[in-house]
Amino acid sequence: MDFIYKNIWLILFAVWGLPLGYYRSKFRKMVYQTESWVINIKPVFWKELKGLFGNIYPDNLKYKKLRNFYLFYLSIYLILFVAYLKFNPTTSKMEKLVIGSTLPSFELKDQHSELFSIKSVLGKKNLVIYFYPKDDSPGCTKQACSFRDQFAVFAAADAVVIGINAQSVKSHLEFAEKHRLNYTLLSDKDNKVRKLFGVPADLFGLIPGRVTYVINKKGKVVYLFNSQTQAEKHVDDALRILKEMK
Repeated sequence: MDFIYKNIWLILFAVWGLPLGYYRSKFRKMVYQTESWVINIKPVFWKELKGLFGNIYPDNLKYKKLRNFYLFYLSIYLILFVAYLKFNPTTSKMEKLVIGSTLPSFELKDQHSELFSIKSVLGKKNLVIYFYPKDDSPGCTKQACSFRDQFAVFAAADAVVIGINAQSVKSHLEFAEKHRLNYTLLSDKDNKVRKLFGVPADLFGLIPGRVTYVINKKGKVVYLFNSQTQAEKHVDDALRILKEMK
């Protein structure tokens, strides 16, 4: 129920949009005066728009009725989309860490069920904090293992690597043991820290964002990189920035 409550606008938007292809196909066939399904994939739009916002068949009552219904349907679809963007917690306005921001204080459990406080390393080490979508998924595994393989290089740059997502301590431990990860993974069960950082989500809020932050010993964000697909570039860019900081 909690999931439904938190994602109600996304659910309404998706459910209302399911028949959209059918109604558009029906409208296109009427506008272009054909029963062929091929019209649905033809890149012709001007007559469709004219038929939607104009009155190309003034004597055809069936056309007028379908046009008015389709306009109404699209209007509700647009309203639901705007409501989703405005009220969904993952896309609504929130403070975002940017370059120059001060790192907020937080505590989370690591993969060994130990409570980790960022204050224990803040001011003592450079920090590389990366948010990732899912333990053991292909992209996340590639990213995690790349951080693992460069662990000595990060240590030489006096930097601590920390990975964060919403999965459980148990999931993090299994992920770390399976791939021999040699750094801290934190369980942000309620996405409190993700929201604290203002990490955006992808694909209409369906996929948690993949963002890496580099923080200096003064607790200031000196770099951030946001990319869902370029998993290994997060590691390369973090190392580059740390070298430039020396």
